[in-house]
Amino acid sequence: MGAIIMTAQLLASLSILVFIHELGHFLAAKAFGMRVNKFYIFFDAWGKKIWSKKWGDTEYGIGWLPLGGYVQIAGMIDETQDAQSLSDEPEEWEFRAKPAWQRFIVMIGGVTMNVILGVLIFMMYLTVFQKEYLPTESVNSAGGIEAFQAGKAAGLQTGDKIVAIDGEMPTRFKDMKLATFLGKEITVERNGQEIKWMIPDTFQAHFRNEFIAPIHQHMKVMEVMPASNAEKAGLQKEDVITGINDLKVVRFRDFVKHIQNFKGQGIQLKVEREGQPMTLQAQVDTSGKLGFAPADLVVKEKYNFKPYSWGNSFGFSLEDGYNLILTQIMGIKMMFTGKLAPSESIASPIAIATMFGATWEWGHFWWLTGLLSFILAFMNILPIPALDGGHVVFLLYEMITGRKLSDQFLEKAQMVGIVLLMCLMVYAFGNDIYKLIF
Repeated sequence: MGAIIMTAQLLASLSILVFIHELGHFLAAKAFGMRVNKFYIFFDAWGKKIWSKKWGDTEYGIGWLPLGGYVQIAGMIDETQDAQSLSDEPEEWEFRAKPAWQRFIVMIGGVTMNVILGVLIFMMYLTVFQKEYLPTESVNSAGGIEAFQAGKAAGLQTGDKIVAIDGEMPTRFKDMKLATFLGKEITVERNGQEIKWMIPDTFQAHFRNEFIAPIHQHMKVMEVMPASNAEKAGLQKEDVITGINDLKVVRFRDFVKHIQNFKGQGIQLKVEREGQPMTLQAQVDTSGKLGFAPADLVVKEKYNFKPYSWGNSFGFSLEDGYNLILTQIMGIKMMFTGKLAPSESIASPIAIATMFGATWEWGHFWWLTGLLSFILAFMNILPIPALDGGHVVFLLYEMITGRKLSDQFLEKAQMVGIVLLMCLMVYAFGNDIYKLIF
């Protein structure tokens, strides 16, 4: 049942993302008087499709292969049309008959729509689901940070007050993620003195999970119920719960929300006992409980949480999307320089499906869909033939030089791009299948 829910969430998310992306190309093409022959969510590979309907000049449909989608614009060399099929003189309603700047706008239409969608989804998530944020200044005034293993390895200490990252102070404490610190100058106040140092960008390859949290913002176990799953797992009174699997737990309500994704499943319960980190193997019951009573150490008033509004969430959503894209760029750079293994960075739909979880939790679904929208925009703008970015590069060359590349060159470049993408997809699927088996 869990696999079905994960798959359903993945398909629902991809349907939204692909539709919006292709809608961007479609609307731009129609705005400039181009004829669109097909508009498909998912691929109708080998002519097989789930549904199709023709309205006007366009055939709308849903393919069976959920690895993307496409709009077939008349007169454009892509995976559906080659140079030979476009050997006649172009008609006025064809893509190739339009000026380069119009074709350029059509090609960036999908990426633009995905960025807009990502911002809107993040705004909705922050306002409706997250509702409030913890200001960094509040953490500093309440005692500073608690440094976990990765934080200590990076040079931070519990009680440090983060003054600046490259000269700026993030507004929200949640933005103090490991990736935020990499390759930047960190300034902290420690025992009344300011200390500065750099964290190398290679640090991420060794530490990926726990980093820092507001000091004393974790759950302490007040009581363990007799004969409960918590007792069977070895949980004890005074233990401090810090995470579930790879998820860091900040507040009890976060714990309750995350553990609902593991009903009837085994989990790794991260705890600290007398200051020493431990991992307990625990079984979550079918109602989503372990069987303990918490003494939640978070005092909301102490940390002065601030509410999200539709107004301030817009700026935060732009910032989140920007930082997400920067993280992707950093990851690619580290892969090409050998500092990060591709097997740890490239994911297929199999891995993405597991990210949704076995329980359909709407907040998590929308957050992940927004994240994927930004990633889809970034991946599509990469300068690889067959992707939007490849077409953009060729159009920029034409706009700068005034010389149009030949249809034969564009066709061969398209084929090279498709081969590269197929190899990447095979690698991603093979890597994720290997991880599932071994």
